[in-house]
Amino acid sequence: MDVPALRARLARLPARPAPLDSDDASGIVAGALTPAAVLVPIVLGPRPAIVLTKRTAHLAKHAGQVSFPGGRIDPEDAHAEAAALREAEEEIALDPAAVELVGRLGDYVTGTGYAITPVLGFIPPGLALRANPREVDAVFEFPFSTLLDPAAPRRERHFSRDRWRDYWVWPHPEHFIWGATAGILVHLAALLRDPD
Repeated sequence: MDVPALRARLARLPARPAPLDSDDASGIVAGALTPAAVLVPIVLGPRPAIVLTKRTAHLAKHAGQVSFPGGRIDPEDAHAEAAALREAEEEIALDPAAVELVGRLGDYVTGTGYAITPVLGFIPPGLALRANPREVDAVFEFPFSTLLDPAAPRRERHFSRDRWRDYWVWPHPEHFIWGATAGILVHLAALLRDPD
């Protein structure tokens, strides 16, 4: 997919997107959800890609997992976009001025009690991103060639906390991409693959 086609597909994002299908959040009360935001940094270049991070192993929550840069929406954040940009700057040294915001996907509710707002942003290729060692172990790119392959994501099932849980997994040679990150990527891929 070239840059003009990518821009055209994302220009169709609704102003108020519907909530995404989420991972297993049964039993979580809507009012008890913690608002969070992630930046989905889309590298515009000859080979478009999505920037992802691997969280450090010592974190209290979601340790070692692949994620988008992001986190809780703090009271001083004016909106989800402000939180996503702040977190991306803190986690991977992404200058907010380098991000062209293009819209949001619907909120994604996790089984751990977060309502995540995915904020989409274009970034130029070749930025010198640096992992904050307190939070991020690695920064890497997930290629659009994989994102746009309908056969790439697969469903897996795992027994945890006295029940079966189904979730998406994306292939990658080095990292295990699953959970909310994989679910958000599934929705983004569907949006980008749909010509209408």
